[in-house]
Amino acid sequence: MGIYLSAPKTEKASEDGENDKLRFGLSSMQGWRASMEDAHAAIPYLDESTSYFGVYDGHGGKAVSKFCAKYLHQQVLKSESYRAGDISTSLQKSFLRMDDMMRGQRGWRELAVLGDKIEKLSGMLEGFIWSPRGSEANDNDDDWAFEEGPHSDFTGPNSGSTACVAVIRGNKLVVGNAGDSRCVLSRKGQAHNLSKDHKPDLEAEKDRILKAGGFIQVGRVNGSLNLARAIGDMEFKQNKYLPAEKQIVTADPDVTSVELCDDDEFLVIACDGIWDCMSSQQLVDFIHQQLKTENKLSAVCEKVFDRCLAPTAGGEGCDNMTMILIQFKKPSSPDVSVTNQPQSSAQPPETDKSSEKKVESK
Repeated sequence: MGIYLSAPKTEKASEDGENDKLRFGLSSMQGWRASMEDAHAAIPYLDESTSYFGVYDGHGGKAVSKFCAKYLHQQVLKSESYRAGDISTSLQKSFLRMDDMMRGQRGWRELAVLGDKIEKLSGMLEGFIWSPRGSEANDNDDDWAFEEGPHSDFTGPNSGSTACVAVIRGNKLVVGNAGDSRCVLSRKGQAHNLSKDHKPDLEAEKDRILKAGGFIQVGRVNGSLNLARAIGDMEFKQNKYLPAEKQIVTADPDVTSVELCDDDEFLVIACDGIWDCMSSQQLVDFIHQQLKTENKLSAVCEKVFDRCLAPTAGGEGCDNMTMILIQFKKPSSPDVSVTNQPQSSAQPPETDKSSEKKVESK
């Protein structure tokens, strides 16, 4: 079977939920793609005071995105940094930890169980297994035990996934992102991007790629991957002399912290199947229009998919689509402070500057 189907699969898997601070709706749709490689996590009570939402857009298979959906929030919750109240550091370490956990016999077994054919996971190299030095700084107090077996030297999958995660505790929102899935905050009707699309042609990404020995061809890393950051994709992480953060492709996330205020209406996390079709501001406008007549948040997500789906295979609107819409219930503190890690100075969230005209509801 090719990349695209002869007709799109428009069945949608949707869910709604809430806690005392927020309510959410989510949906996912395979669309024109031959397989569904997106995954997600929506956990209104990560603990009694914290919510966790994540979108994972897989490529080359579904195993890595499903692995992240199963384990990334668990790793955040059990990390020493999280227990100390440092959500930003716990996210950063947990993203990198995913690559470590997918290596060896245990990693091979877990990925195989999550649905991809074993032969798709043939990322083994002859000789011993090694981990980039940066991973040594990660928390090691988890129960991910080493396993002996025929795949003990498995260096991890060559398939991969984006990860865009939002953690909400009280009035604090922390977003971690690696890849081109995106998190957008609607504040007084304005779209504020809380993540950056990690494309290879961005100056900081290009600099790291070239220094690590890679190259960029037709907008792709080594002529292959159209992302500069991702979990998995171990073929781009084989320089044993560099830490994980400096590999050709890295799972190291950008982390942004925001103090929520009364002006904040909702948060959107979505894969690039949405952003390829709508700008951040277009999507925010579309959602506001839909919320005038639709109270069910998952139904709003479904209408976004219908708006984006291409009439024929090829081009924009043909990708898998996954979206989480989080609406804040209660007023928050009016004081606003935003910091982008590792920067130390505060600055306002990035406003979507697209000049494209707003989308009217259909």
